[in-house]
Amino acid sequence: MARLGKSAVTSETIARAVKEFGTPFYLYDERTILDKCDQLLKMPNAFGLQVRYAMKANSNRALLQLIAGQGIDLDLSSLNEGVRATLAGIPCSRMMLTTQDVPLARSRQELEEMMLKGMKYNVCSLQQLYLIADFANKTAFSIRLHPGVGSGESVTRNTGDKYSCFGIHLNDLAGAIAFADEQGIVFDEIHMHIGSGGDPQLWRENIERELRCVEQFLPEVKTVNLGGGFKEARMPDERPADIQELGQYARRKFHEFYERTGRELITAIEPGTFVVANAGFLVTSVLDKKSTGEDGFHFLIANAGMEANTRPLLYGSRHPFFVVSKTGRLLSSEFDLSDLYPESDYRVVVGRCCESGDSQSLDSHGHIIPRLMANPEVGDILVIGGAGAYVSAMCLANYNSYVQPAEILLRADGEFRIIRREQTLEQIVENERSL
Repeated sequence: MARLGKSAVTSETIARAVKEFGTPFYLYDERTILDKCDQLLKMPNAFGLQVRYAMKANSNRALLQLIAGQGIDLDLSSLNEGVRATLAGIPCSRMMLTTQDVPLARSRQELEEMMLKGMKYNVCSLQQLYLIADFANKTAFSIRLHPGVGSGESVTRNTGDKYSCFGIHLNDLAGAIAFADEQGIVFDEIHMHIGSGGDPQLWRENIERELRCVEQFLPEVKTVNLGGGFKEARMPDERPADIQELGQYARRKFHEFYERTGRELITAIEPGTFVVANAGFLVTSVLDKKSTGEDGFHFLIANAGMEANTRPLLYGSRHPFFVVSKTGRLLSSEFDLSDLYPESDYRVVVGRCCESGDSQSLDSHGHIIPRLMANPEVGDILVIGGAGAYVSAMCLANYNSYVQPAEILLRADGEFRIIRREQTLEQIVENERSL
């Protein structure tokens, strides 16, 4: 049984799914998700731990139910995400909303209704603070601070430096607190998120920064939210975040804070990628093969590309490739390339879109990067790993009028479950109107 990376998914499982559903589709491994949830819930802490899943990573209803069923709450980035979570049967009392949106008109009413049902609102700007003041004494809030220092896997995933505008800047904190005191607003949680997949050392420094703010400015705070962004290793040469070590560091700092102040603080975290990234695969078929001459490249054309996984184009992100025969034999794996030949086995994976950037292997400047992999036959299977987070949820659906692929869950008992049907062309155009 040839496994794909570190998941429980095998090449035989992939071939079985392709035979049953056709391609392309997203496949998620339940066992991997459950294992990641268990790791997070066991993260060391000083006086209690609250884990919230960042549902923007993957908002599929079945996955939300699976993750929430393990005792993990939800971190929302929009009110609509809250509605989707409610439709999944998750109560508002298990949600926190952190958003750039400003609640006006109908959304302002929806926000109040959800908050009165228990949803926590993480205030991220002075304007947001002003707009909730008239019912703020009915509930407690979180406050997101902009630390002025950030760290991310790429520039666009840094959420804490001067190039991003997430949260209330420390320069505005005194004014925010003064207004809150006038209105009887209580902040019982502080939040700082400096970026996704960044430097663990900067993450540690951010813990100390948050605790200083709590000690100096926020006497009512009971929970310190350390954000998410735990680095996950999609590729063999990447190192994941050591959440045990980070948890132990945070626990030590929280105990030192207690010894100084007598205040026992709960730790909160909000990972997304860490939970689902390596549980997901984009499964495609090889449609065609082309070459651009002796000084060019060997191209594999897959039946899903940038419209199904935009991360390489957006970030220059790397995903592992697995080449599987139609019969289920693993022809090559990103995690063992020893049988391949650099002189002849470098290839470029592209999709069907009429777009030169439709490649699954690009650098941060949009240049094609050939990758070492087996030479498949037309009709063989090309699997793109690390596709559980920010892939289906962030895809360029319907570009060139391609439909969104189905989503399939591989249950722990080995059975498949369709958790989102493939979109139809009729669904793409159903809201359009003729002249």
